[in-house]
Amino acid sequence: MTDLPDSFSPTFSDHGAQRFRGAAARDLDDLRVALAPLPSDLAGVRIHGLPRLHPFLARHGSIGAIAAGILGPESRPVRAILFDKSAQTNWSLAWHQDRTICVTRRIDVEGFGPWTTKAGLQHVAPPFVILRDMVTLRVHLDAVPATNAPLLIAPGSHRDGLVPGNAVADVVRRRGSHACLADAGDIWLYATPILHASDAATNPTHRRVLQLDFAAQDLPGGLEWLGV
Repeated sequence: MTDLPDSFSPTFSDHGAQRFRGAAARDLDDLRVALAPLPSDLAGVRIHGLPRLHPFLARHGSIGAIAAGILGPESRPVRAILFDKSAQTNWSLAWHQDRTICVTRRIDVEGFGPWTTKAGLQHVAPPFVILRDMVTLRVHLDAVPATNAPLLIAPGSHRDGLVPGNAVADVVRRRGSHACLADAGDIWLYATPILHASDAATNPTHRRVLQLDFAAQDLPGGLEWLGV
């Protein structure tokens, strides 16, 4: 695996990732208040039904506007997870692609599957074309220096389709690896199927990240996005 130079600055159009410095900085206090009802001792919490988040995620909001700039006016949030890596929840994550979406209920539709239930919510692996047309935003509520387990990405790997498990290492080696450092209030934009990973933090402090998937298309066969 090749670590790309510190001077490397990915763009969404070329590499499937881009940093928006300070894009949510003015909303940090309000975002923290909106997320305060969620459990604070878990590594990850799946979010549904927090209306105080909605103004930020709308297409004119500080977060939603970034997604709408890529997906167009029909862009909407379809899944949300709050991650917090701390001294008590200091995990590592192997290289992988996000391959599932969250829907309101199970309807068997050709090309969709397998099905899983996570935190009581229905998830399914869709055809790759669905993932290809989505974006993922990570809103940093805390600073993420190199010592606090920044997300690692393989720039451009979203163009490799669904990568078999035995080919992941080769793709990462070919594409290289970039650490997505962030200040509190930064937003990182990603192509949803980009290969990514995370090491355990060497100096763990709170690393709260609000991760949001956005889509613009409707699902076929009566399937419906659960939303946020």
